[in-house]
Amino acid sequence: NSSISSSSSSSSSMGGGGGSSSHRKTPPDGITCDPSEDVSVRTSLPNWANAYRFSGDLRPALLSPMRSVPKTIRRPDYAEHAGGVSMSEQRDRANNNSIRVYGPNELDGETGLRHACAMGREVLDIAGKALRPGVTTDEIDRIVHEACIERDCYPSPLNYYNFPKSVCTSVNEVICHGIPDYREIRDGDIVNLDVTTFNKGGYHGDLNETFLVGNVDEDGKKLVQTAFTCLQNALAQVKPGTLYRDLGTIIHKTATANKCSVNRTYCGHGIGSLFHTAPNVPHYHKNKAKGIMKVGHVFTVEPMINLGVQADITWNDNWTAVTSDGKRSAQFEHTVLVTENGCEILTARDNEPVMCWNPDLVTR
Repeated sequence: NSSISSSSSSSSSMGGGGGSSSHRKTPPDGITCDPSEDVSVRTSLPNWANAYRFSGDLRPALLSPMRSVPKTIRRPDYAEHAGGVSMSEQRDRANNNSIRVYGPNELDGETGLRHACAMGREVLDIAGKALRPGVTTDEIDRIVHEACIERDCYPSPLNYYNFPKSVCTSVNEVICHGIPDYREIRDGDIVNLDVTTFNKGGYHGDLNETFLVGNVDEDGKKLVQTAFTCLQNALAQVKPGTLYRDLGTIIHKTATANKCSVNRTYCGHGIGSLFHTAPNVPHYHKNKAKGIMKVGHVFTVEPMINLGVQADITWNDNWTAVTSDGKRSAQFEHTVLVTENGCEILTARDNEPVMCWNPDLVTR
């Protein structure tokens, strides 16, 4: 899950509130209904959407009630906070400018950071296999939620600054932070699933992929492959001594060569004991990100690539970021560790240590 660029109006992560002027991201009233309601009710517009001017064709539906997590599962600090605020992240943002170095004690072991990332990969693979025309994103959320609990993990998005679900499902023109709802996925949709798992050791593992559902047109296929290649090319440059700001140039060149644009609002981020922390990893050209990569740094890279303009707007559910022109957006994300010789993709598929494009793996 992405963080908001420090160059935008808020430096807070995943759209949450930050600092003394913290603003709540609580979704508005009139957006949920019980799963037993008639389909016409479940798929009706939430209250906020009735007079809303949408930039594209996608429309929201109602949400199911928030899912519960067994008491036996370790929780991040924001899970029980009324506003979903991570006080540990707030303290980190106020007092810490350094990038944490992770060693074998934190990375390895039964519930280390590698384990959290491996659990995230397992959960995303399970969710991806369930995607097909006719399934609702709410059903994908249920699958993700239950898969996390089966692995003794907390689904990190749940209640993070009051995000109401356990996974982000971003369809077509949604750039990121789409809320799973009762809308059915349709033939030809592109769907990003963004999974983060928090394990018993207290670490987060974060990744996402965009899937081609049914008969996607050529522009959609080109966009998804371009988003994959943007991440692939960026990760090839991750090694000790690389400036964090230089990843944006590589991504920019890859996107523009394919007549696509790079969203400037949402960024990659440090991750580990905290869901979002230093470094900030912008994906666009000529950014001013601070820091040099060193062995032991752990962070996400997650460029959001648009068919049209780079600009975004946020729906009045306070979360869903969509393209301002209504054209589609795609994204891939990995959590990576800087090593002596380059990087280790902690959220990689089994037997795929280096990203390799295979459309069969993301086609449903």
